[in-house]
Amino acid sequence: MRVLVTGGAGYVGSVSVERLVAAGHEVTVLDSLVTGHREAVPPGVELVVGSVGDPSVVGPLLARRRIEAVLHCAARSLVGESVREPDLYERENVEGGEALLEAMKGAGVGRIVFSSTAAVYGAPEETPITEDAPLRPINPYGDTKRRFEEAMERAAARHGLCAATLRYFNVAGASGVNGEDHDPETHLIPNVLRAVETGDPMTLFGDDYPTPDGTAIRDYVHVEDLAEAHLAALELTGSSGPGLLVANLGSGAGFSVRAVVDAAAVVVGRPVPHVVGSRREGDPPVLVASNERARELLGWSPRRGTLAEMIGSAWAWRQAHPGGYVQ
Repeated sequence: MRVLVTGGAGYVGSVSVERLVAAGHEVTVLDSLVTGHREAVPPGVELVVGSVGDPSVVGPLLARRRIEAVLHCAARSLVGESVREPDLYERENVEGGEALLEAMKGAGVGRIVFSSTAAVYGAPEETPITEDAPLRPINPYGDTKRRFEEAMERAAARHGLCAATLRYFNVAGASGVNGEDHDPETHLIPNVLRAVETGDPMTLFGDDYPTPDGTAIRDYVHVEDLAEAHLAALELTGSSGPGLLVANLGSGAGFSVRAVVDAAAVVVGRPVPHVVGSRREGDPPVLVASNERARELLGWSPRRGTLAEMIGSAWAWRQAHPGGYVQ
């Protein structure tokens, strides 16, 4: 299968590219390199620097490489930034995605898998969250992801697109080659590990939630497990027929912030410097996604689902890449 991976030089995209190449697929990467890293693209994989919203780049690329399917990972993904710059997120996540769909239509590419987010659910009333839960995003980032899902659904109905959208919360861990290198870094596990490295305390936002240890519980999925799900979904779009498949990817149980800190201390062999702060406004006590549909339709389940595996692989990558991708 000839696959275009948008955002393939980013954290999730690069590990997915690794998995697709290992499975024997012919992969091309399209990435603006605004947040991605040229060094994350494997040798032998063509990297085209450009935006998914630029038809002068995307259309000719789809035709030249005779692309059969798209894995769409490119997106702006910082909640705080989306609140400050909603128009930017509108342009890149919604309008850029719609331009990609139009280019696919023009090139006769009829299969797409979208790396979405469980942020489309907002603050759901029930947990674990199922795919039938109402979509009520509480920030522009989640709303732009929801709106692109709607655009894919329209394309499936009007043009026979075979599409899948995979929703997940927190991605963690690293492969043996690629890991997490963001600036700014907003994810818990890399910030926990940074606190260990620098000695600067990290903040636990709230320890008075109605949870067993008082800290918020969140869902995590190993980045290599996510890559496996992307591969399975791409293969399924080749046999499922037109329409939009939606599936959550998650642990089904989740881990508390305190559990992450304690597990990291075990992995690195020393305490994690931290302080306890106030709750952040809008943070629900528990956010965990059901993975039953992914198990049923994709044959997928998390195989690297322990904190020791996720934190351990992230720590190993950081030790091997102390400067991130820029050594």
